[in-house]
Parts: sequence; structure tokens; C-alpha cells
Amino acid sequence: MNDNRYTCPICNNSKLTLRYEASYVYSYVIDSDAPGLKNSDEFLSYLYDKREQKDTRTYIECNNCGTQYPYSFINGVLEQEF
Repeated sequence: MNDNRYTCPICNNSKLTLRYEASYVYSYVIDSDAPGLKNSDEFLSYLYDKREQKDTRTYIECNNCGTQYPYSFINGVLEQEF
């Protein structure tokens, strides 16, 4: 028995994935040793001086046919928009 109330309207599959994509710009101050004030002997990309989020995208994707749908999340409940 499948208790999932969400199904893909294209292929009728109930196996869906909620995806969150984000893009960032990482900045490193150029100084006398490795780039970045937090890097001293070598450059380590995770020791950045500043991180700015540029874009985000959240959607539901069908695991069977790959169709992507927008979603809304209101009061902790996923509201189906497709």
C-alpha cells in the first residue's frame, strides 16, 4: 500500500525528490602568503573570507520521468502545485 499522496501527473509515479539548488560566490583576500586571510601555508578553498549567496532554486523532481515542478512549503506542509 502506498501512503504517498503526491504523484507525478505525467507518469503517475509516486517516487518524487525535493531538490534545493544554491549558488555562491566565494571571496579570498589576496595577501602575502596563500590567498585568503584564513589561509597561511597553503590555499584551502573552504577557508574563505566572504561567501555571498547569488541564487537558489527549489523544485520537486519525478524520479521516473525527470519532470520538474515548482513547490510551495506553507506551515510545514508541502502544498502540491501540479
